[in-house]
Amino acid sequence: MTHATHAPCTTLPSWPHAYPASGARATLKALNEDFIVTELPLQLPCGTGEHLWLDVEKNGANTAFVAQQLAAAAGVTERDVGYAGLKDRHAITRQWFSIYLPTGKAGETPDLTTLEHPEFKVLAQSRHVKKLRPGDLQGNRFRIVLRDVKGEREAIEANLKAVAAQGVPNYFGAQRFGFDGGNVEQGRAMLAREIRVRNPKKKGIYLSAVRSFVFNEVLAQRIAQGLWGRTLPGDVMDEAGRPTGPLWGRGRVITTDEAQALENGVAERHATLCSGMEFAGLDQERRALVALPADMTWEWPQADQLVLSFSLPAGNYATSVLDEILHTTEPERHAENEPEAEAEAP
Repeated sequence: MTHATHAPCTTLPSWPHAYPASGARATLKALNEDFIVTELPLQLPCGTGEHLWLDVEKNGANTAFVAQQLAAAAGVTERDVGYAGLKDRHAITRQWFSIYLPTGKAGETPDLTTLEHPEFKVLAQSRHVKKLRPGDLQGNRFRIVLRDVKGEREAIEANLKAVAAQGVPNYFGAQRFGFDGGNVEQGRAMLAREIRVRNPKKKGIYLSAVRSFVFNEVLAQRIAQGLWGRTLPGDVMDEAGRPTGPLWGRGRVITTDEAQALENGVAERHATLCSGMEFAGLDQERRALVALPADMTWEWPQADQLVLSFSLPAGNYATSVLDEILHTTEPERHAENEPEAEAEAP
């Protein structure tokens, strides 16, 4: 694969939607309680083991901050605290944390349910045999209040019904790419060897952003070609029978025919990114092109207020669901998204 020269990409493209725009607008996260996220764990603690699992509800705090506070309260280092995924700060979220705390080392188990903090509380605790690691969850349940809704309810309802029946494009959300898409540009510069990134965590964030960008470009190309809801000859399907797109890396693209031609066409347009990811040691993986919200319901408590509830698998973004229904804006404090707020999977 030959290297190509690309202009800096500091603003993300406007990737196409699957459904006609409703023309409606609303305010998202006017209050923390307008965005409630409940983690759906892969398993629950068994009651014994060297790890103390904590069921935590947080309000206005990010996940890493809560992990720091729990480490301090338990008298351990931050690396002894685990969690399955990062959750939004400007929301009320409920998730599990684990602390490596063998009873022989620390004496009696501390009762962290008595911990008092204005931004989080420990609802329950129990022991388990393993540490929580990123991705150790089924998904998340969302309850979202949209305020100041302006637009035709008929058009909004049409998109709500389409989303509930057919799902949405499984785009990576804007928070994966950093403010104004800056992580993609940093990643491009890193892979083109224009800059050197020594910090392993930053390097991982930039690689993740670039990989997600290429996936979104493949998905956008399919939608732009009128292929939403269709299977192409040569597609690789997931366990649910839905077509997948590439998470770029080393190895041959396992699609064939028309699907492979489309993916290789996108890779050629972003040759610096794709060859750089191969050189960085990432392996080819696949991700579903469709995200299907489960148990999706909605109601209108007021004429200008819409309440949505649905569940999504790990690594899917609630913003991808909202984007297909109406255009949302957040208070100014949310202008710069926190990284990876809803992403747990690669």
